[in-house]
Amino acid sequence: MRITMVNKHYPPHLGGIEHHVRDLAEALVAGGHGVRAIVANEAPDTAVETVGGVEVVRLGRAFNVSSAPVAFGMARALRDEAARTDLLHLHSPYPWGELEWLRARPRVPAVLTYHSDIVRQRVLLAGYAPFLRRVLALVDRIIVSSPQMVEHSAFLAPVAEKCRVVPFGIDVDEFADPALDEEAAALRARHERPVVLFVGRLIYYKGVDVLVRAMASVDADLVIVGAGPLEEEVRRLARELGIEDRLTIVPPLPRRELAAHYRAADVFCLPSVARSEAFGLVQLEAMAAGVPVVSTRLPTGVPFVNEHGVSGLTVPPGDVEALADALRTLVEDADLRRRLGAQALERVRSEFTRARMVERTLAVYREALEAV
Repeated sequence: MRITMVNKHYPPHLGGIEHHVRDLAEALVAGGHGVRAIVANEAPDTAVETVGGVEVVRLGRAFNVSSAPVAFGMARALRDEAARTDLLHLHSPYPWGELEWLRARPRVPAVLTYHSDIVRQRVLLAGYAPFLRRVLALVDRIIVSSPQMVEHSAFLAPVAEKCRVVPFGIDVDEFADPALDEEAAALRARHERPVVLFVGRLIYYKGVDVLVRAMASVDADLVIVGAGPLEEEVRRLARELGIEDRLTIVPPLPRRELAAHYRAADVFCLPSVARSEAFGLVQLEAMAAGVPVVSTRLPTGVPFVNEHGVSGLTVPPGDVEALADALRTLVEDADLRRRLGAQALERVRSEFTRARMVERTLAVYREALEAV
């Protein structure tokens, strides 16, 4: 099958959607399919390259609107693509890409992965909503990462019959590799206390400020792997709370080093506070390393991934005391950590592997092709 992915960017651009698109595309290539990705470049020039077997067309970017790149050649590229592909796979939200798809209307089946609602950018949403609904009505099938996405999204309710749940998947062995244990032990030796790990961008919906406040009453060290506009605010808050000596912030890491950090942790925490956190792929990475997770009960896929009492604990979003209590429970109970960590690994191996994701995605592709 020949598949064309459409998204804002493609790695090495950082972002959860970008990493998912790459992982899915490369896994499809490994399965014998031909995959192209049409995305926006970081620069005004168009560039074409092959990355991991995927032909990546990076269209010249003119400017950004609310962080969404505008590439004027996209409608033409999508029309041209109809002659060389079997199926288009759009990744939403990308307002410009979806608008250009509407303009081009290439005569080829289309599947759309609905990654998340737009939560904070209300001005953008006001203009985006009408044509997003049009796109959702016209595509042949819609992929969502969890049942909660369909249940709680006002945009998906009218098209629920076209929605198919395909949970994201990862290469479990990348994080479960015992060969990482020596590196993990060296990282662990830097800490006298248990380690709570956070991985992600330091932006508003991740709730890192809630985590730092909770850590004030948890006898553990906090390691943050990530960067973003709130880094200085996080450091300032740690100073004010008197836990600066228990906080370590590490910039984004290569995959092997990141995997070692997961294996060095005692507890992983995803304290997100808004529906912008639609799934929480980092939870799967921690679970694959055998680390129990503390996350929030958002009306999204976050608690779908981290099942309370099975792979970790869940708490109400934004609740500092509840988060602190859950972290203390795991930090102070090594037997519970081991049990939940083992169950977390079992859960990710059974439900969230890359192979299962590809198998389910191909089933949706076949539905879309048959629907035309």
